[in-house]
Amino acid sequence: MSFGEALQYGASMNETYVESQSDVIDPARANAFRVALGEGTDFEVGSALPPFFHQLYFWSPQPPDGLGRDGHPKVGGSGLIPDMGLPRRMWAGGRLAFAVPLLAGRVAEKRSTLETAVRKDGRTGPLAFVTLKHEIWQGGQLCVTEWQDLVYREDPDAGAPRPEAPVARVDETDLREVSFTSTLLFRYSALTFNGHRIHYDLDYARDVEGYDGLVVHGPLLAQHLMLLATELMGPLAEFSFRASSPLMHYETATLCRNGRDLWVRGPDGRQCMVATAHSE
Repeated sequence: MSFGEALQYGASMNETYVESQSDVIDPARANAFRVALGEGTDFEVGSALPPFFHQLYFWSPQPPDGLGRDGHPKVGGSGLIPDMGLPRRMWAGGRLAFAVPLLAGRVAEKRSTLETAVRKDGRTGPLAFVTLKHEIWQGGQLCVTEWQDLVYREDPDAGAPRPEAPVARVDETDLREVSFTSTLLFRYSALTFNGHRIHYDLDYARDVEGYDGLVVHGPLLAQHLMLLATELMGPLAEFSFRASSPLMHYETATLCRNGRDLWVRGPDGRQCMVATAHSE
């Protein structure tokens, strides 16, 4: 059996395995995130949380020997994600369906399954694609369904040319500039219990994974787009997003919207993320 066939076989065997976590949706954590974004604190017990705030909950801490070199939990073994044989992990995008709001101060359950795990050969070398499905339940109701797309790849070749980033659209009807600092990235990593070192360890991000600086979390960019979409369109029913180019912590980004389309444009005009929002 080839490596790729083995991965697909492992994925099919894992589809029926459900990883379940329970957590109290603490309003203090949601308020801390609002403060980190420069906004007011107004969540209390019973408050409906904005879309995607479930990222702040359902931590899965691992002991130091259970972590990989990048600070994420080691893949393979008893976890959902198999060992793809590739060291670099990126959150490539995702899709979300919002049924009812998640309420602060109450217990919720997250049920996760592995949908696919496939390794392929790309133009820049081998790639592995993993999709996880998460369901967030509260009070016997399904609140959120999320499909999380991850990509794994080899370490960068210092002598190879960097792939050219796509150029972002400039036909937005609404826009907003947002800035990021190393402090904000650290606080978001802490609030989401994300140990990925590309977001807070500059030497690792630059010398090991080949980035120019600290990388702004893809989910943090998506969160900004969801908050903008909610403000302009009303409560969301569905949202999908795809990362296309990393944004560094020292760069100012422009959040853009035209109809249901949203995107993040870097300061040099490159496209960092694209998204589609559907309101209720």
